[in-house]
Amino acid sequence: MKASTLFLFVFGLVIAGIGVLFTALMWDSYQRASAMHAWPQEEAVILSSEIEERKHDEYSAKEYRVKLLYGYEWKGEAKTGELIVARGNPWAKERARSERQLEMFPEGMKTMAFVNPAEPGFAVLKPDTKAAGYSIWFPLLFVVGGLGITVRAIVRPARP
Repeated sequence: MKASTLFLFVFGLVIAGIGVLFTALMWDSYQRASAMHAWPQEEAVILSSEIEERKHDEYSAKEYRVKLLYGYEWKGEAKTGELIVARGNPWAKERARSERQLEMFPEGMKTMAFVNPAEPGFAVLKPDTKAAGYSIWFPLLFVVGGLGITVRAIVRPARP
């Protein structure tokens, strides 16, 4: 086997492998989001809503995020939650961004919380997006392209 054929064979496998990895990650994200959308929704009331700020050290800029506390009921038992999204309330460098989010969840507002039935103490106000499932075709192009390169390296080796 020539070095150029071996290179194309390995290169194709690497490209396909990267595509498989990203396809798996996107599929996992889509599955998690689909499960969240199926969680039961319970009425929740925003108990407190404020902007939290932090500064890592004297040289870093301040960061801001919305700090929420909401109450909901699960099977007759009162529960509280803090999360807007499952990954935690995001920090932002601009205070205005956090203020806009704060306006979406004012104190006393009634909203719906998505409650994890397997762990009722875990609830979110916004489930994850299913966008990864709709975009999964993109890393699949790398899988197909990488396998195409690999097959071509075997079937039609480089000419002298």
